Amino acid sequence: MTKRGRLVGLLLAGVVLLGSAPTRADGLDEIQARGKLIVGTKADYRPFGFREASGAIVGFEPDLAADVARKLGVKLELTPVVTADRIRLLTEHKLDLVIATMNATDERRQLIDFVEPSYYASGVNVLAPKSLHLHVWQELHGKPVCMIDGSFYISEIRERYDPVVQTFNNTSTMYPALRGQKCAAVVYDDTAIIGQLQIPDWQDFEMPLRSILVQPWGMGVAKGETRLEAVLSDLVREWHRSGRIQELEKHWNIPSSAFADEMHRKYLGE
Repeated sequence: MTKRGRLVGLLLAGVVLLGSAPTRADGLDEIQARGKLIVGTKADYRPFGFREASGAIVGFEPDLAADVARKLGVKLELTPVVTADRIRLLTEHKLDLVIATMNATDERRQLIDFVEPSYYASGVNVLAPKSLHLHVWQELHGKPVCMIDGSFYISEIRERYDPVVQTFNNTSTMYPALRGQKCAAVVYDDTAIIGQLQIPDWQDFEMPLRSILVQPWGMGVAKGETRLEAVLSDLVREWHRSGRIQELEKHWNIPSSAFADEMHRKYLGE
């Protein structure tokens, strides 16, 4: 056999091998064949996803996951995730879907696909004693405020409102500093503050300001799951159109968000 003939033979063999290699089934088909939807959600972020006394994961986002399972006509399995592992578990196909307080950033879009439109959003706000009587962000000028070290908004808060910033490694040290009056207020994610205010010991505190630096939350699916993404996109539009998001806000004692109200108005006329 000539050298050219051997080369052609190798190329043809490669084509055969590629053609016979097993390919992963479409995600939507897999879910329906399995009869179960596996969703990654938070289990430590009250009221958006947390464990109740029985150990079951409940909350705003688990309720949305249940809506998805009903839409697909399958059972629901909730898997607890944290920020560090939710994308990895999705790309490894250990999850079908992630609904876990995940901002739809450009960096994350390189790894997974986000369902459009976004179902919710979070911003930055303050947790302060009611006795401080905060009304506008500008009143933080010159006041000591507690923040988590490394938060993306530290420099912007400094530039806009000129508080005296004290940073902490985690909330387990930051919240006691606020209660011990080492700072006048905490600047943190508004959705986390909402959960803190649902604890009875925090009834003398409030989140009095309008949230800023708002970023959308998206449901995440693995790259290329276009059929599943299309079904979910229609469902999110229906959530906004029907007022389902506002209904869940009320159910979980979440203050009405400008994002949810705006999206409801946007899709109501469709």
